[in-house]
Amino acid sequence: MNTSRFNFICTLTLASWFACGFSTANAALKVGATLPDLGGLKLEGTLPGSLKGKVVILDFWASWCGPCAESFPIMDELQKKYKDQGLVILAVSVDEKAGKMETFMKKNPVAFTVVRDADHKLVAIAEPQTMPTSFVIDREGKVRFLHNGFHGAATRKEYIEQIESLLKATP
Repeated sequence: MNTSRFNFICTLTLASWFACGFSTANAALKVGATLPDLGGLKLEGTLPGSLKGKVVILDFWASWCGPCAESFPIMDELQKKYKDQGLVILAVSVDEKAGKMETFMKKNPVAFTVVRDADHKLVAIAEPQTMPTSFVIDREGKVRFLHNGFHGAATRKEYIEQIESLLKATP
């Protein structure tokens, strides 16, 4: 199945979640918005230490999403390259079942933090439009860039440009 078909299926799945009540009116995380406190959202897994002063990529993904699987090696590369400069990648699985996420992670081990939003509380706040959806957040906790989908080398290049510009900015 090609990437555009996967993105279409992912978008339909997300639309059905929101139709079933997972969306919160006017709560969508947008460029310029502040990242909410993740501690009270009951995410499954261990969150990274303080995100204060860090550049963060908050990435929503699912085990059934082909473009998500394609993005993981790039995210891993970015985490390893920029970790010591202040980058934190936090991947949030929207999988209904923990076993699906765990199977995916065994096949795709990474150096960045992965958690699961079993209750879809963060999904309701962020309202990702497709899988994957990534929010690039500056050192002050503001969303600066948004990526809907993953488009291989083009997305990788955008991530690098955005990460480097945000890492150079003083908090």
